[in-house]
Amino acid sequence: MGWIKRNLFIVIGGLVTLALLGAGGFYIYKGLSRNSDAAAKLEEIYQQLNSIHQQQPSPGNEKVDNVQAARDQDKQLRAWIADAGKYFQGIPAVPPSGVTSETFAGALRRTIDALQHEAEDAGITLPPKYDFSFSAERPLVRFAEGSLEPLSAQLGEVKAVAETVFSARVNVLDGIQRVRVSTDDTVGSQGDYIEEHPVTNDLAVITPYVVTFRCFTPELSRVVGAFAASSNTFLIKSINIQPATSAAAATPDMPGMPGRYGGEAGGIPQPTPAPGKGGLQTVLKEQLLRISLEVGLVKLLPKS
Repeated sequence: MGWIKRNLFIVIGGLVTLALLGAGGFYIYKGLSRNSDAAAKLEEIYQQLNSIHQQQPSPGNEKVDNVQAARDQDKQLRAWIADAGKYFQGIPAVPPSGVTSETFAGALRRTIDALQHEAEDAGITLPPKYDFSFSAERPLVRFAEGSLEPLSAQLGEVKAVAETVFSARVNVLDGIQRVRVSTDDTVGSQGDYIEEHPVTNDLAVITPYVVTFRCFTPELSRVVGAFAASSNTFLIKSINIQPATSAAAATPDMPGMPGRYGGEAGGIPQPTPAPGKGGLQTVLKEQLLRISLEVGLVKLLPKS
């Protein structure tokens, strides 16, 4: 103890030195630990970067800039989307705006009359007093609550479907069927409707229609082409083809048929024997067909 008292300053200095050495060692240990963690993170980042460079495609290098290439492709894709938009044009409702019972009733009668005249001008036969699937609504002056907007939209769509078929100059339009959108539809001719519903996905609403008509194969190909080329996106979901009845096919005075294939009875060409050396002869005979075409009208959802 006497030695400590005589060398008190030396003892205190030694203790302070030991404390500083301990603190320095701890600091060095913490620094090494941080450096080790930083090195591990740096190695992880390097591995990720190396993995990205090895991907196909990679971001590129000083010779190939894949990032810029991706930007160019994005620009091309947006241009394609804008160009494809012309095939998704909406069909205007009839009437287009401010629809009331009075305006819809008047527009419905005018549209049906106009379609009947278009069919007559194209030489297309319609069922007697055909109302283009609106037999329940045509005599009305007041309509079910909440049904005017969907009915006016459907009237515009039915008009587009009918005019597309008219453009192909088919022989007979037997009917157009639509989905029910109003309680008024429950009292009309049930042949005007299909037991289906519109389908909605993340991008669009697809509304089904069925159009039935009679024609020959050239007109059928024109109908399909007309739907494909329409500015409104119609998807042909199914085509049901059956021979028309022999009585209907052989009627010489059926409107729209005489003269279309050279004036033979009912517009049907007579069988023509193919050249041969005897035995059974191959004949080519165009036959009137009854077509039931199911189409879906694609309507894009509003952008959110």
